[in-house]
Amino acid sequence: MQDQETTVAIIAIALVLLALLLWFLNRRRQTQVLRDKFGDEYDRTLEAKGRRSEAEAELREREARVKQLEIHPLDDNQRMRFTAQWQEAKALFVDSPVEAVARGDRIIGEMMGARGYPMGDFERRHGDLTVQHQEVARHYLEGQEIARRSGEATTEELRRAINHYEKLFHELVEDRGAAGHGDDTMASQSQSQSSEPPATGRPLH
Repeated sequence: MQDQETTVAIIAIALVLLALLLWFLNRRRQTQVLRDKFGDEYDRTLEAKGRRSEAEAELREREARVKQLEIHPLDDNQRMRFTAQWQEAKALFVDSPVEAVARGDRIIGEMMGARGYPMGDFERRHGDLTVQHQEVARHYLEGQEIARRSGEATTEELRRAINHYEKLFHELVEDRGAAGHGDDTMASQSQSQSSEPPATGRPLH
C-alpha cells in the first residue's frame, strides 16, 4: 500500500513538473514571437512597463486593437496631395525649420488618419503603428521627441526630425498592400523625393 502511494506521489510530482516545463516553454515561445515581431519596440515597452508580463500584455493588446481596424492604402489623389504637401514642408525648412517640422508632423498625422488609423494622442498612434510598421514607427518616435522640444533644438536636430518623418512618410504613401487586415506590402516606387531638406544657410544653434 505504501509503495503504491509513493508511486502515485511520484507520478503526480512528475506531472506537475511536466506541466511547469510546458508552461515555461510556451511562455518563452510567446516571448520570442513578440520579440521577432516588434523588434526594438519590445525592449522599449519592457523598459517602460518594468515587468515582462505587463509589457507583453500591452503588445498583445495593440495587436488585437489594430486587427479590428480597417487599415487601407491611400488612393492616387491622396498620394498626390500628400506628396505635394510634403514637398512644401521640406521647402519651408530653408526659412523656418521649426515650422517645417511642425507641418511635417501634421501631415504624418493626416496621412495616418486617411489610412484608417484612429487619431488619438501620439502614444496611441505610435503604438498602433508598431504592429505593422515596426521600423518606421521608431523613426516616428525619434522625430516626435525632437519636435516636442523644437524651440530649443538645433537646426541639425530639426533636420534629423524631418528625415525621421520622411521615412514614415514614404512608407505610408508607398504602401499599396491590400485593404483590410492583411499584411502590408511595400510597392516599388521612386525615391527621387527623399533627399534631405535644403540647408538653411544659418549656423547651428
